[in-house]
Amino acid sequence: MGDVRALKCRECGKEYEPQFRYVCEECFGPLDVQYKFHSDINRDTFSSRKEKSYWRYFEMLPIANKNNIVNLHAGLTPLQKADRLAKEIGGLKNLFIKNDSVNPTFSFKDRPAGIAVSRAKETKLKAVGCASTGNLASATAAHAAVAELPCYIFAPSDIGHVKIAQALSYGAEFVAVDGTYDDANRVASIIGDSKGIGVVNINMRPYYVEGSKTLAYEVAEQLDWEIPDNLVIPVGSGAMLNAICKGFEELQLLGLVDKERDFKITAAQPHGCAPIVDAFKKKSDEITPVESPNTIAKSLAIGDPGDGLYVLKRLSQYNGIAEEVTDEEIVEGILMLARTEGIFTEPAGGVAIAVLKKLVERGKIDKDERIVCYITGNGLKAAEAISSALPKLKSVKPDAQTVLAMIR
Repeated sequence: MGDVRALKCRECGKEYEPQFRYVCEECFGPLDVQYKFHSDINRDTFSSRKEKSYWRYFEMLPIANKNNIVNLHAGLTPLQKADRLAKEIGGLKNLFIKNDSVNPTFSFKDRPAGIAVSRAKETKLKAVGCASTGNLASATAAHAAVAELPCYIFAPSDIGHVKIAQALSYGAEFVAVDGTYDDANRVASIIGDSKGIGVVNINMRPYYVEGSKTLAYEVAEQLDWEIPDNLVIPVGSGAMLNAICKGFEELQLLGLVDKERDFKITAAQPHGCAPIVDAFKKKSDEITPVESPNTIAKSLAIGDPGDGLYVLKRLSQYNGIAEEVTDEEIVEGILMLARTEGIFTEPAGGVAIAVLKKLVERGKIDKDERIVCYITGNGLKAAEAISSALPKLKSVKPDAQTVLAMIR
């Protein structure tokens, strides 16, 4: 299984034993998992496997014993050639959709949540949890249910019940904090540390983010071990984008893909909460937090993105672009993807499609590039976002002739 060598500070480089730790004691920087990869890993290691989930890459994930894997069979999601969408957007020749809306809890969060809960099981933590109001809450609760671990969801008390209904159905306990999401996040951090609860997106974050890098592994394998020219990635905290880049770098390190191959990244954010885009366009190396996010893309509405500075570094490293789109453009992106490719995405996916369209129209993306656009969640998670743009229903009398006259 994965041979974790150390936890390494992303800022000062100090290394620690791979224990229950998530920030550097010296500079308070974030910690990343470092591996001692086995030299015998090659393409056949994975292509010959029957495992149809992201656990097919277990040598490159931070779990030492297979018996500790909590497997909902997430991952290995479709990489769909999107010719109809490509034509409508503007004549792209090689557009692919990485469709993570079909995961067990219907979002990419099954990847990091599955890694974190498995790690919690392996290190014998007695409970897990997360600070979340949506996708992560559901993914963490589902994996906790299978692992037979108590699960605590920390969120503002005024959240709509429908937003956490899926998580509660798995048996999670809702900790309703009288305050903002930031207040809930702070409480989760304190409780997690004091009670030894594995809060997946806080004190288990070094392991948690490792799940998202499998979005790079799968795309490379599905493209016959080639790296795309351009990756279009919806960005909230920035953790997923950073993890995807790390994934491709690890593949290059192992020689599974061309070590000299360059790729570009596009960071897509919604107008109303686009602090990374703002910094990128101002050519600033500082992120100014958005105090009051205002967008239909709620899963991306993170005003103070934890990995924002690292996204800016990745954009510089990989000749990237950051762009934002309005609510109207997001809705258009959702509907365009649905009617051309039969994929119904939540607003985060609409952001990615809309940003791609905008950049193609502005000549910022070469139409000959091989492009992968990441769709991170299912539209049923936030169907209300497009309700006003859908046709109004009209009733008719139960008369066949009347109905025939209406159908063209």
